[in-house]
Amino acid sequence: MSNKKPKITIKPFRHQVQMDPNYAETTWKLLRGAINEIHKQNASGLSFEELYRNAYNMVLHKYGDRLYKGLQQVVDEHLKGIANDVAVANDDTFLEALNKAWSDHKVSMLMIRDILMYMDRVYVMHHNVPTVYDLGLMLFRDNIARSPRVKDRLLKMILSLVQKERTGEVINRGLVKNITLMLIELGVSSRTVYEEDFEKHFLETTATFYRVESQEFISSNSASDYMRKVSVRLKEEMERVAHYLDASTEPKLKEVVERELIAVHMKTLIEMEGSGCISMLKDDKVEDLTRMYNLFARVSNGLAFMREKISNHIKETGKALVTDEEKNKAPQLYVQALLDMKDKYDRLLTTAFLNDKTFQQAMNMAFEQFVNTNNKSPEFISLFIDEKLKKGLKGMTEEEVDLVLNKVMMLFRFLQEKDVFEKYYKQHLAKRLLLTSSVSDDAERNMIAKLKTECGYQFTSKLEGMFTDMKQSAETMESFKLYLQNAGTDALGGVDLSVHVLTTGFWPQQAAAKCNLPPEMIKCCEVFKKFYFSNHNGRRLTWQTNMGSGDMRAQFKGKRHELSMHTYQMVILLLFNNAETHTLAEIRDATAIPLPELRRYLIPLCHSKHKILTRDSKDKQIKESDAFAYNSGFRSKLYRVRVTNAARGESKEEREVTRQKVDEDRKHMIEAAIVRVMKARKTMEHSALIAEVTQQLSSRFMPSPLITKKRIESLIEREYLERSKKDRKIYNYLA
Repeated sequence: MSNKKPKITIKPFRHQVQMDPNYAETTWKLLRGAINEIHKQNASGLSFEELYRNAYNMVLHKYGDRLYKGLQQVVDEHLKGIANDVAVANDDTFLEALNKAWSDHKVSMLMIRDILMYMDRVYVMHHNVPTVYDLGLMLFRDNIARSPRVKDRLLKMILSLVQKERTGEVINRGLVKNITLMLIELGVSSRTVYEEDFEKHFLETTATFYRVESQEFISSNSASDYMRKVSVRLKEEMERVAHYLDASTEPKLKEVVERELIAVHMKTLIEMEGSGCISMLKDDKVEDLTRMYNLFARVSNGLAFMREKISNHIKETGKALVTDEEKNKAPQLYVQALLDMKDKYDRLLTTAFLNDKTFQQAMNMAFEQFVNTNNKSPEFISLFIDEKLKKGLKGMTEEEVDLVLNKVMMLFRFLQEKDVFEKYYKQHLAKRLLLTSSVSDDAERNMIAKLKTECGYQFTSKLEGMFTDMKQSAETMESFKLYLQNAGTDALGGVDLSVHVLTTGFWPQQAAAKCNLPPEMIKCCEVFKKFYFSNHNGRRLTWQTNMGSGDMRAQFKGKRHELSMHTYQMVILLLFNNAETHTLAEIRDATAIPLPELRRYLIPLCHSKHKILTRDSKDKQIKESDAFAYNSGFRSKLYRVRVTNAARGESKEEREVTRQKVDEDRKHMIEAAIVRVMKARKTMEHSALIAEVTQQLSSRFMPSPLITKKRIESLIEREYLERSKKDRKIYNYLA
């Protein structure tokens, strides 16, 4: 049996305090009077500590609702009266009256908030209602800012001031800034009031203003003047944002102004007769182009539109250049015009278009398109390099030479038929090496190094082999001289013979041109053949007289000269030792030189620059009956006279032969690429094989899918490939 002890509970003493039933109303009257005094700006005599304590007690005793609603009623009544005062103000004082009402209201609400701070912390938080200050903002918004008598007038007045400023008048920016700040603050943690009551309308009127102004200005001014005006306007609008608009308006305002001033008029600015983009390009107006680039960069697709128009202009200008008949007759003028055009647009790219990669790419694509519309471009570029490496680089420093070669390489990169260029370059290099007409071996090797970097070893292997042959030929000639010395007799009959022994695979393959050499030269050739075959068994020598040169001494009236010329010209002149006059037909029969070549090499001998021979006809075309005579009266200040033969493009027939050789070489390259790909992949679908082969060969030329297909068929016939039995579009490699 357990004994339970009773529990003792101690409770606090409860003293029943009787609350004055009129306490809430009495306290509220006191607070209301104080709020009215604050509104009247008579707050200096108020005890804020006492007022705070009274408000504190009301909230503490659960009269917060009475206090909050009473505050709302008092401020509402006060603002209705203020709204009337603002509404009756005339236009000159309207904004000042509104600004003063706003300023006074803010000060009043800050004081009231201090008195009712405890209500903000307790009642407002528990009941999820606006704070005292926010309540004041909302009441000001509803009673004044959005009052029917104030709202529209306020908007009209602000827009009117902006309009005046845009037309050059000076306005009170500080006042406008205060009004816009008021609208922002009245949004209570958002910008809805500012955006709905002002910004939306501001942007609409801005669009209308600039739509009208831009149309009027562009119709009576040049593109340059218009763009300068646009730049000024854009700057002004950004200053407007900084001075009295909210920062959030800036991107919206920019979009409106840029649309109305730039985007709408892009086509007009580009194509404007006499001053648009095309005219700026023609006249090298860098400053205007820079301004246009910067303005168009602001709008969507602006630069793309500008880029397209510039690209089209380059294509049109370039096409006119490459189809110009005069330039097509002069390779040097043709290529120099291309280089000048490229220099111009490279300069614009740097100075006006800020080295924009997209502009660079568009320009390069435009150049590539029009350069390749003329199938003579590879030949002409090679001829240009030929001329530069023969005499055009004399007196230049290494840096200057490198600059010239780099510029030419830019054009080379545009060529799609690089194999055609290689064909011509090999021919021209061969002549420079054999005729020792190159101005610098270093420049030659520099050019080959650039080609090797651009296209790889395979592209330049034969060119480098040509230099190797020249080196070995020099060693062979040293041995030949020793052979002649050891022979002890003048085996060459006083002729100084120099022979270049060339490897057939490295040098341009040409049919040995028939030429009847004089007996003196035939004797020299036989002596060299005897020497060469004594050291190299099983080889064959074929004399390429069309690739040779020679020096000869000639006696004219009172003076002797040493003439340096092509082998054909030397053979022609030696005929005049037997007779002073020969017709073209007689020279052809005696020398067996092909008629086109004969005409070509006779012209420099009759040219006014040399005039070693005279011609009885003045017709432009040399006829078979034309007679040529030895000019005994020839004179020159120089003892050694070099008869120069101008670099020329191929004739139509020669170009067709070269094209046939290129096409034949391409067949082998395409087949080799197909076999390489199939050997690695074993099985491949037709379109994938075509794409892969095209990609591999694109650095040399762009193979036609039709030609590639024919080469595939040829390889199938020769059993390198077979079609899949399941799908004829799939090929299998046969080991």
